[in-house]
Amino acid sequence: MGSCGSVVFGFPGRRSAEREGGDARRPQTVDGRPQTGDRRPETIVKAVRVHALGGPEVLQYEDVDQPRPGDGEVLVRIAAAGLNYLDVQYRVGRVKAPLPFTVGAEAAGVVSAVGSGVTDFKAGDRVAYSMVLGSCAEYASVPAAKLVAVPPQLDLRTAAAAMLQGLTAHYLTHSTFPLGSGDTALVHAAAGGIGMVLTQVARNLGARVIATAGTEAKAGLARAAGAHDVIIYSKQDFEAEVRRLTGGRGVDVVYDSVGRDTFDKSLNCLRPRGYLVLFGFSSGLVPPFDPAILGVKGSLFLTRPGLNQYIATREELLMRTNALFKWLGDGSVKVRINHTFPLADAVKAHQELEARRTTGKVVFDVGGPT
Repeated sequence: MGSCGSVVFGFPGRRSAEREGGDARRPQTVDGRPQTGDRRPETIVKAVRVHALGGPEVLQYEDVDQPRPGDGEVLVRIAAAGLNYLDVQYRVGRVKAPLPFTVGAEAAGVVSAVGSGVTDFKAGDRVAYSMVLGSCAEYASVPAAKLVAVPPQLDLRTAAAAMLQGLTAHYLTHSTFPLGSGDTALVHAAAGGIGMVLTQVARNLGARVIATAGTEAKAGLARAAGAHDVIIYSKQDFEAEVRRLTGGRGVDVVYDSVGRDTFDKSLNCLRPRGYLVLFGFSSGLVPPFDPAILGVKGSLFLTRPGLNQYIATREELLMRTNALFKWLGDGSVKVRINHTFPLADAVKAHQELEARRTTGKVVFDVGGPT
């Protein structure tokens, strides 16, 4: 999934790999054992860090001090972390973070320690999270309010792969533009991680899904995910095809994670009073434009939603996560993990993602308990 500068992240506390503090309070437990003394643990762990903004080559796989959980935080031993276009936006500086930082925005693992005031989790619990920077590491200190318990029937790799994109698919289809029977949705990049999940959810809600993909192979993945019609944009004009497939009416909603390359034609694919839901920028930022165009093209709606605003409360986070885990449990939604990398190969993983040589979900196997 792409992103832009409107995204606001939770940042780990001062005890994380980003910000270590000599006055940090000791955790209540470390790997289930009570701690004594005031010394910071000397354990060295691995993380993928950014010291200067730029291409994939700026990613550094390096040693860092193991973080310590602060008040209200939980230390998680990471088992798997997901890779998203959002990570690219952070790496190049379209989304801001103080340097240096550890990349990654979603993960799953096992609780290793809890800070003071944490009552909902304990050492040994299996947990997952998204939208907290720093998941591409062996350990991360995460606000307890951002964590969710992983059901026993769900493996941690799948949980890590599903969090950010699954929650995004939920809010896009249930809140930003609630889909229902009779609606027609255009889903761009439908063979990607978010595209495949979004296509499944939209179809399950009774909507007609028109998908775009870049190759015949990717078109096959979009069809397998449930798309009714697939447009191969490298061979076909997706605007003309959408008009043909809808008898000239246009679609009710366009879910666009691509941005610059698809924006203008996406507007032209909408019915009067249709919605362009621009939730990513994998091809680059959309240039400035005159909002009067929305009126000229049929009183259109344009929204740029972000996941943080749709999981702003604990109740909303749990509501969406419970729905996602139910889908995964009953098989109505499947996460296709087509590419896995060790953390040490983060440069290669980012290169593959940016070159559009990936399909489905890309996951880092970090090596923690599963």
